[in-house]
Amino acid sequence: MNLSLVKNPTVKFLFFIFIFYISWYCVYDLWLHPLETLDLFVIDKSIGISKWILELFNYTVFSGGDRLIGIDGSGGLWIGDNCNGIAMFALFTGFIVAYKGNWKLKIIYIILGISCIEMLNVFRIVGLAIIDVHSRAWTEFNHTYTFTLIIYAFIFMLWILWVNKLSKR
Repeated sequence: MNLSLVKNPTVKFLFFIFIFYISWYCVYDLWLHPLETLDLFVIDKSIGISKWILELFNYTVFSGGDRLIGIDGSGGLWIGDNCNGIAMFALFTGFIVAYKGNWKLKIIYIILGISCIEMLNVFRIVGLAIIDVHSRAWTEFNHTYTFTLIIYAFIFMLWILWVNKLSKR
């Protein structure tokens, strides 16, 4: 085996991401997801904060224990496990952990990054609820494309910030 390949930082990074993904799959899909505790906790908090923001803007909001939130006059949004942001938290965490840098700073950055991703997800729910009450036809498009692009771009931007500025400290 070529030792220079093993020492290559890009190969190390990709190998770590692969191992992290397999580990995440085992922990989340085989243990955490079937329990539903983490998913329901994150969804409940996201709905609570989203409801508060919508009410701040004088919308009459309905929500239910069945993962539902909406503005009166709309069909509402059902928040599924794939939309709760947990996979995005893991993606972000994996990229930060895989790259070089001070571990104390990594932990702080991961906590702040996950908090920012959660708030972005809350704003996504708020935006989709507003879109849903005004134009149901645009809800699915924005859910599938617009907000997905925004969230992935944001995570990429956070990672680039880590790589170019913070990992060197």
